[in-house]
Amino acid sequence: MAQILFFLIIIFVIADFALEQTLSILNRKMLSPIIPEKLKGIYEEEKYAKQQNYTLTNSRFSDYTRLFTLAIELAMLLLGGFAWVDEWVRSFPQNEIVVSLSFFAVLYIGNEILTLPFAIYNTFWIEEKFGFNKTTPKTFVLDLIKSLVLSVVLMGGVLWLVLWLYQKLGDSFWLATWGALSLFSLVMLLFYSEWIVPLFNKQKPLEEGELRTAIESFCGKAGFSLKNIFVIDGSKRSTKANAYFTGFGKKKRVVLFDTLIEQLNTEEVVAVLAHEVGHYKRKHVVSSLIISFVQSFVLLYLLSIFLKYPVSAEILGVAQPSFHIGVVVFGLLYQPVSTVLGLVMNLFSRRNEYQADAFAGNYGLGDALVSGLKKISVHALSNLNPHPAYVFVHYSHPTLLQRMEKIRDLTPALPKGKGDEMLILSK
Repeated sequence: MAQILFFLIIIFVIADFALEQTLSILNRKMLSPIIPEKLKGIYEEEKYAKQQNYTLTNSRFSDYTRLFTLAIELAMLLLGGFAWVDEWVRSFPQNEIVVSLSFFAVLYIGNEILTLPFAIYNTFWIEEKFGFNKTTPKTFVLDLIKSLVLSVVLMGGVLWLVLWLYQKLGDSFWLATWGALSLFSLVMLLFYSEWIVPLFNKQKPLEEGELRTAIESFCGKAGFSLKNIFVIDGSKRSTKANAYFTGFGKKKRVVLFDTLIEQLNTEEVVAVLAHEVGHYKRKHVVSSLIISFVQSFVLLYLLSIFLKYPVSAEILGVAQPSFHIGVVVFGLLYQPVSTVLGLVMNLFSRRNEYQADAFAGNYGLGDALVSGLKKISVHALSNLNPHPAYVFVHYSHPTLLQRMEKIRDLTPALPKGKGDEMLILSK
């Protein structure tokens, strides 16, 4: 049985690589030096050529990154890397909780070290070359240090709690763990923008003026109480624009990147915000949270069943069964299921995006929303013509061409010009 499961894991790892590589090749085949008819009027010829080069550069970079990741994963599996790490952390006198924490810490730090050159190249070569990067070496290093400390404090703390519950409750640990993780997710949703974001960025309330007045006017029409409107210094790291909505109840907060305000006019910013309000009004925030709770409930239950069997240690050639080895093997075997669930969640997310767009359109902001997304897309050199298969697998948002068609159904007067790939607005 162990040998069969080991070969299944190898097949899953290679199949995932093959799928991603195929999608990448299909997406590159859509690139062309000639502007497609449906995209004319959005990009100027010189800008479009730059966008095609940017997409191609990122695609090839992803190929190299993916190949490197595959090589590391296969090396860890075929050369006994996981067994070596397990043996090494057990060479120090410590209890089982510390052993598992040390095991995961070694994997995390090792991954950070191995992928660091790729992060540096992406930030200071690719993004710099195409005029997006504003991150200084100092900011880059500080971000790394802060992220490491946060991971140790937050994720290390959560992992310690899970291990402690497993040690105390045995097979029934999963239910208590689910409750703890659900509470943690809820707290992060409510307080992430207040507690975590300030460690990396400065946020300040949107000043009184034309934009705030327009936003408050819209919120009044929409029956949406919103006091927390913040501007974040996104330009500290990149020229790309974004916005996000977080929390619920009195903790509702909209955060606008300063780059978004710079690139769009007042009506377009309001339209983007209206889209975010639409997510809240249509209960997308709550429904997404509930779905994540259900998924983690099922996932932890399946994990608890899997951990009952000591086959994990034999699969990876480890001397003795343990919680951390069981989690690693379960994660590898669960990968195909995770891929399928990702497809389903993307379908769900794209439906939500259409509904949020419709909400903005119903308040007469469809035209402004399309106009704003076009501007952001051109500035960000977004891929306006991705392969449908790539969209189906990877996009949590519809392409802007698809979104424009839906908005046009609500607002027939919209111009017939076409638009961009998408704007990812975190929720």
